[in-house]
Amino acid sequence: MTERTFSARLGCRYLLHAPDDIGPKTVLVVALHGFSQNPEDMLSLTGDMVGPHQAIAAIEGPYGFFLGVGADKVGYGWITSRRPAESIRLHHEMVGHVLEEAGRELAIPAQRRVLLGFSQSVSLNYRFAAAHPDSVRGVAAICGALPGDWDDARPTPLRPAVLHIARADDEFYPAERTEQYGRRLRLRCDDVEFQLLPGGHRFPSRAGPIWESWLNRILPLEL
Repeated sequence: MTERTFSARLGCRYLLHAPDDIGPKTVLVVALHGFSQNPEDMLSLTGDMVGPHQAIAAIEGPYGFFLGVGADKVGYGWITSRRPAESIRLHHEMVGHVLEEAGRELAIPAQRRVLLGFSQSVSLNYRFAAAHPDSVRGVAAICGALPGDWDDARPTPLRPAVLHIARADDEFYPAERTEQYGRRLRLRCDDVEFQLLPGGHRFPSRAGPIWESWLNRILPLEL
């Protein structure tokens, strides 16, 4: 038996929310959902946190599946342990496309773009930010992990500012693990804010003020 590989076109999708007035202070937030979720829910959750005056592009993960036997509801994912390099490459291409297409359409430059991820997409977003440091001003990570193969002895530099929000009772990413992320991220990035909030593995409903404070700090008012 021999294995053959080939490339085929994949139809990708994202939802774009554009505020009525786009000005020099408008930010483009490219948001990626977690495992088994969808862009509709991620658009709503992100909008609740960042407010109605920011532009949001919520990308749909490339791998769809039924949520249970006999179910008709579909969830989406970003990567599995089988051939992960292909999923990482695809994630980079999808995120890069949406950043450029939506940013160009809305006339929002790279220095006012933020990459936001929840759960499974967090580690992939960190990889993207390290590989494409000029694509975004900041990375916001919620209830997710650092890439499993990152070596703290030879840390990969991260130029964008980082906001990492973890939950104290997260059943998938326990606090004893995530509490180390602030220190580990500072080995790579000069601008890291780490927040550990109470609660389980859920998008934090009260993270709006944290986001607003972080955004105001990393973005010069004159831009």
